[in-house]
Amino acid sequence: MSRLVVVSNRVADPTAVQSGGLAVAVGDALQDGNGIWFGWNGEINENAEKSGVNLERRGGVTLATLPLSQSEYDTYYLGYSNRALWPVFHYRLDLAEFDIQALEGYRSVNRRFAKSIAALIDPSDVVWIHDYHLIPLAAELRKLGAENRIGFFLHIPFPPPEIIAAVPDHGWLFDTLHAYDVVGFQTEQDLSNFNRYVEQSMASAGPVTHPFRNGTRKMLAKTYPIGIDVDSFITMAHTPKATERIQRLTRGEVRNHVIGVERLDYSKGLPDRFRSFRRFLEQYPDQRKKTVLMQIAPPTRGELAAYAEIRTELEQLSGAINGAFGDFDWTPVRYIHRSVPRDTLAALFRGSKVGLVTPLRDGMNLVAKEYVAAQEPDDPGVLILSRFAGAAADMEEALIVNPYDADEVAKALYNAVTMELDERLDRHGKLLARVRKNDIAAWRMAFMQDLRNPETQPPPDQTA
Repeated sequence: MSRLVVVSNRVADPTAVQSGGLAVAVGDALQDGNGIWFGWNGEINENAEKSGVNLERRGGVTLATLPLSQSEYDTYYLGYSNRALWPVFHYRLDLAEFDIQALEGYRSVNRRFAKSIAALIDPSDVVWIHDYHLIPLAAELRKLGAENRIGFFLHIPFPPPEIIAAVPDHGWLFDTLHAYDVVGFQTEQDLSNFNRYVEQSMASAGPVTHPFRNGTRKMLAKTYPIGIDVDSFITMAHTPKATERIQRLTRGEVRNHVIGVERLDYSKGLPDRFRSFRRFLEQYPDQRKKTVLMQIAPPTRGELAAYAEIRTELEQLSGAINGAFGDFDWTPVRYIHRSVPRDTLAALFRGSKVGLVTPLRDGMNLVAKEYVAAQEPDDPGVLILSRFAGAAADMEEALIVNPYDADEVAKALYNAVTMELDERLDRHGKLLARVRKNDIAAWRMAFMQDLRNPETQPPPDQTA
């Protein structure tokens, strides 16, 4: 059987206990076929462009990594990937920055990655590329003569064509998607946006002959909603150590613990969440001293001004809420700006009566699924979920809210903390069944089945 070669911006250790869902899913697939995981090693080295690939074996998987130079980090990673593509894909044109040097750096790193990958792979290998950092990578591999089956999965949303139109040279960027055999999206909305973009670009330019699309290769675009490793997360949430943590968490008078866990990012809607929690305390004074919001927001991309501004705003909002409503024996908001181990998060999810997941825009949001998996089956908590998270398309038994509407979120919080056990059991049972059905293994197997099958063809009505 051919090897699987996975490519992502960063490489994770698939054998690490604290590995996330992607590392687990990809690690399993790689171990099945003695595969390779290729990407940036997280290091910045001025001789990066002359550095060879570092190969290391971990649990039956070969990790193939490269450093970036400072210039590459500034242009490819910070500049184009995170100042241009990330805000655009999350519908935030007001935060997008477009710079020709950043674009050239993005192209250059994708070319360098392609050359290194081409030297590692055999013609029979299957290549699976992940996320917005590496959109043109297959096109660069095709230029080098690679005829392998190559797939791409976008972990973040795909925006409407009206938003993409603002990206300089967007035609080049998205035409490179036609170098793939399979392109995967999280939701039907993302797929619809992509197909609309293709239709509109062809209508405006006429039938485009894509340089990476020949008479024998047809690109399949399809949805593959990502999930979690349900059983391992349940086990993590129900260890004796987790039970001890929950007992410490629930000590005292507070009984309604509300938890939010997100990276510090403007797409997560954290300032709006804090304002909604303040509205909840204002409108439902009987819930004061009974309810605490714990928000865990690990730092990310601190070099970007937008992220520093969010951190300052959250510190001000949490301080204002605690100053206005707190008492000597009650702090309404516990704001934690650091990373927390996954086993600790699992315990916190299990011990919290409400999971508050209200991003302004999200590809899927696995925190919502982890919260559901962690719950006590005979006394589960309630999930409040943004309608703009990809998970909302499937998790309809959650309390679905508009994260921009503070009154609506406040009302959902009140409904959650006062919900009767029978309703909580019903909602949780249905949600857990959905999370199990679309778990991480189902996601991986569905994508790999299409990618490994050369007979896979787009449906007749697909435009791409």
